[in-house]
Amino acid sequence: MLLYALTIVVSAFLLFQVQPVIAKIILPWFGGSAAVWTVCLLFFQLVLLLGYLYAHAVVRYLKPRAQMVLHCALLAASLLMLPIYPGASLQPTGPVDPTAGILILLAATVGLPYFLLSTTGPLLQAWYSREYKGAIPYRLYALSNAGSMFALLSYPVLFEPELTTHQQAGTWSIAYGVFVALCGFTAFRSRNHQPLQETLDEAAAQKPRAGQIVMWILLPAVATMLLMAITNHLSQNVAAIPLLWVLPLSLYLLSFILTFEGSGWYRRNPYLQLLAVALGGMAYSLAKPSSENSPILWLVMLFGLGLFTCCMVCHGELVRLKPHPRYLTHFFLAISAGGALGGVFVAILAPRIFKGLYELPLGLVACAVVVLFALSLDDEIAEWFRGWRAILPLLGAAGAVAMAVFLGRGITEQARGSRVMVRNFYGALRVYDDGPEYGIDNKRTLVHGTIYHGQEYLNPAKRHMPTTYYGPKTGVGIAIREKGKKGAIRVGVVGLGTGTIAAYGRLGDYYRYYEINPLVPPIAWGQFYYLPDCPAKLDIAMGDARLSLEREPPENFDVLAVDAFSSDAIPVHLLTKEAMSLFFRHLRPDGVLAVHISNRYLDLQPVVETEAKAIGKLTRTIDTEDDDATGVFAATWVLMFAPDSGFMPDELRDSADIPSKRKVRLWTDDYSNLFQILK
Repeated sequence: MLLYALTIVVSAFLLFQVQPVIAKIILPWFGGSAAVWTVCLLFFQLVLLLGYLYAHAVVRYLKPRAQMVLHCALLAASLLMLPIYPGASLQPTGPVDPTAGILILLAATVGLPYFLLSTTGPLLQAWYSREYKGAIPYRLYALSNAGSMFALLSYPVLFEPELTTHQQAGTWSIAYGVFVALCGFTAFRSRNHQPLQETLDEAAAQKPRAGQIVMWILLPAVATMLLMAITNHLSQNVAAIPLLWVLPLSLYLLSFILTFEGSGWYRRNPYLQLLAVALGGMAYSLAKPSSENSPILWLVMLFGLGLFTCCMVCHGELVRLKPHPRYLTHFFLAISAGGALGGVFVAILAPRIFKGLYELPLGLVACAVVVLFALSLDDEIAEWFRGWRAILPLLGAAGAVAMAVFLGRGITEQARGSRVMVRNFYGALRVYDDGPEYGIDNKRTLVHGTIYHGQEYLNPAKRHMPTTYYGPKTGVGIAIREKGKKGAIRVGVVGLGTGTIAAYGRLGDYYRYYEINPLVPPIAWGQFYYLPDCPAKLDIAMGDARLSLEREPPENFDVLAVDAFSSDAIPVHLLTKEAMSLFFRHLRPDGVLAVHISNRYLDLQPVVETEAKAIGKLTRTIDTEDDDATGVFAATWVLMFAPDSGFMPDELRDSADIPSKRKVRLWTDDYSNLFQILK
């Protein structure tokens, strides 16, 4: 028993530890988008399905000795893929949809090791039932999920703050070698035990019903759909960081542990009542615009507890429908198929069939409906679906319909008031007007996630005023105006948005934008006037800014503005020491780097200050307040320049820079930790 338990725990730990490790490594290669984690989750779900399919086929069709030989051969072959750090040759080369590239990269890097780790749970449980005749192996599944949850929770607390990404990948690779030895020895011990189907009591092995099998798929599909949609929601509006990846996944796994442990942690009373509260609370938050400015702790608690409640109910009802151990691998295969189905919907289908982030509202409604169907299949409560007692299920159904109508009305109103709604891998974009085109103070706005990415007055007399985060008194406005005093200038901008910074462009100037999202340029050119009316020469380089700048010769910019945030999520790879050095390679010796660090949830000032000190530059932090009269928002910019640049605008001459009191470790391409700068 100890050998089986130890092997399963080690495999589960490695199975989930590698997820944030490899995702963090490849995140910079795909623009730092929150969707990178969503696609990674999809890959892990698909490989998990293949692993469970393998376990099912091996146990069903091969003799014990053949199982041992095949599995040990694959374990040995997987060692050839170590270490798991991906090579630079796998980096993307152009501005294409990264989904396929991420899946191929993961398959080439961790595909076979992850596949074999995913087979361990169901395979060893089947071997355990075969060796200890009649033993019930489901607690080993709970133990497996406990190891997985520890791996996830320990990553942002123990591993990410202390180890570089190379060290994380190396440590994992060594631990995987230990797992191969453990699993190989376990397989060798099991080679002579009688096949499972010959040892079980045939009379006790009742064949699962069709409705039962359908619920084996739909319940985990809904839980996975909510997991990925909620993670995407938090990552897009806070940050694409391991902390906000592992927290929802840990709660998801905790529900598996508690429901499969076998001690009655899941009880319909009170969880069904809590489910109604959780679904209603999350639906209300999604439908109300006020949720856009909610504190991070409130958002994480609401959606975290809501996810946990939904998963407890889905997985609790799943356990009530579990089969006799003879059908163990069928059961786990169906669970993994459901997880893959939910993952494919969120990561592949939703960005292509929806114009907005609608999978989360749809997941809430699907959860209510599927749970009602699961309850109707339970013989213990069948009487509650007949006669006068059916009023309770009817009330539940009415609640699901009401929630669907409530969310649908909000989605319809949003679509009706929008000029443009589009979506792709990088998120959802929406353009809307707040009044008639020629109103005095009416504006046209571009929104990405929950954050304004630009706003322009519709009145022709005010149309070319720089608004939002780019007003004349902001850091970027000061830098451009100061440099422009000497004549024509070259300006680089990382992140296009509506092209607001082009409002500063003059005849003879050169402005070069770097934009990763192919949906943004048509909006900037077709819906706003900053680019079409700019007298300066304009260029747009498509693709990730960091990769584009690495391939280009020095651009000799006078000012380089970095403002590539998607909602409040930050692309970490644009805020490392190596990135800052690259930016200064494209600046003149007296050039100025302007970094936009406005953020509701993260204190980025100490990060930029530490990097400036490391590369021998000075910084000045410019905070500006809202100015409703000119459409300017409160913003924080950090200006970085060489000590001998002579850069000292009049606005800064009589003020002293106040450095951040928070001290952080230097961020590099190999190390970053957003946990330490959460506000």
